Parts: sequence; C-alpha cells; structure tokens
Amino acid sequence: MIDTAIAHFGDILPFILIGFGAQMIDGALGMAYGVISSTLLLALGVPPSRASASVHAAETFTTGVSAISHILHRNVDWRLFAKLVIPGVIGGVAGAYLLSNIDGAVIKPFVQGYLTAIGLYLIWRGLHLPPQPRDPRWVTPLGLVGGFMDASGGGGWGPVVTSNLLIQGSSPRHTIGTVNAVEFILTTSISLTFLFHLGWETFTTYTIGLLIGGVVAAPFGAMLARHVAPKLLFIAVGTILTLTSLFGVLKWLGL
Repeated sequence: MIDTAIAHFGDILPFILIGFGAQMIDGALGMAYGVISSTLLLALGVPPSRASASVHAAETFTTGVSAISHILHRNVDWRLFAKLVIPGVIGGVAGAYLLSNIDGAVIKPFVQGYLTAIGLYLIWRGLHLPPQPRDPRWVTPLGLVGGFMDASGGGGWGPVVTSNLLIQGSSPRHTIGTVNAVEFILTTSISLTFLFHLGWETFTTYTIGLLIGGVVAAPFGAMLARHVAPKLLFIAVGTILTLTSLFGVLKWLGL
C-alpha cells in the first residue's frame, strides 16, 4: 500500500515541480506560465493535446490563487484593473470564436518576433534608465489584443500586456500584480468553454501536478513582485520575454 502511494507520488512529482517553477516565474514577472509548462510537458513526452488541456485547466485555479496573493500584497492597481478586465474578456471571447476558423499559427511567429524585440528593449532600459513610474495611456487596446492572443491557444496575455505597460512607464510591481489579477477572470472566461467540451477528462495526472505546484508557488511569486527592486524586475521580465519569444521564433523556423 505504501509502495503504491510512493510510486504514484513519483509519477506526479515532475509535474508538481513544473507547476511550481512556472507559477513562481509567472507570479513574480507577470508572464510565461503557459509557455514554460507546455514546453516542459512536451519535453517529458506528454502528447500536445493533453499538455494543452492540462495547462489550461490548471491555470484556471493557479491564476485564482495568484490573484488573491497579489491583492493581499497590495500589488494590484484597481484603476488599471478596471481598464483592463472588460477589454481583456471581450478580446478573449472574440478570439475563442474567431480563431476556431482561423489558423492562429500564421500570425504567432510575427507576434513572437515583436515580443523578442520588446524583451531586449526592457533589458536595455533596466540596465540604463532609472524607471520613472507614470500612468499608461494605451490600456484598452492592450486588453483587447492580449485577450485575443491568449485565446489563440499559444498564450499572450502576460507577454503582450505586461511588457507594453512597462514600456509606457507603469510601475513594474503594480503592473505584474494587476495583470495577474485580471488573468484569473480572463482565463476562467476562456476556459469555461474548453472545460465544458472536455469535461472531467481534462483532469489527468499532469493537471493535478501542475495545479498543486502552481497553488503552492503563487504566494511566493506575489511576494517577490512586491519586494524585488523595479530595475531588477525590468531586467527579469525582459530576459524571460526574450528567451520564451525567441524560442518560439526558432521553433517556427525549424532550428
């Protein structure tokens, strides 16, 4: 009986570690949960359809815990939240409908190329320019585009919204916290249809592992976002954005 339990825990442990690491980065930097989780699951031999289902199902819960953690750490700018949430949901729902008949892979490489350039700029800015927080002007379009890209199945909410808000001068800590908080509502609205069609079959060993690891990591990610210096957040966000986007571009090129 004990041996069986140990064997089952051994089966789920890799997915717990993936969920923990991906959520720690996402909670602290406002992006990359989906990209990191999906990439590592595929590397472990998980079929693409199962990997996608597991990541989306787990993310519905991990974003909820992450949102609560950021709220408790006072990382959420509620004015920015109000400007993002409705456009984000509209963009996500529109993307869920429209992209069912459009190949999102066609535009994805161009978006990733753009995000790679943005990531490099954020690194440069973090190294050379002292961040001067100011209210961003372009928020509604970002919500629409970010929600639309997220619904395409390849992610995009965090990379698109977080990076562009930072470029406009938004406070790194409050940008990350607010983007994470809105992401819970966005992910839930997109995932409801997904879960409705798949039912409880979505919850596999992969899902449970990602969920456990992500829920445990969420409070720590929010804590890091609160205490890490803005300059380091700029560099860290830029680095993660550059690496994940460049990986997507190279994969599309077949390299």
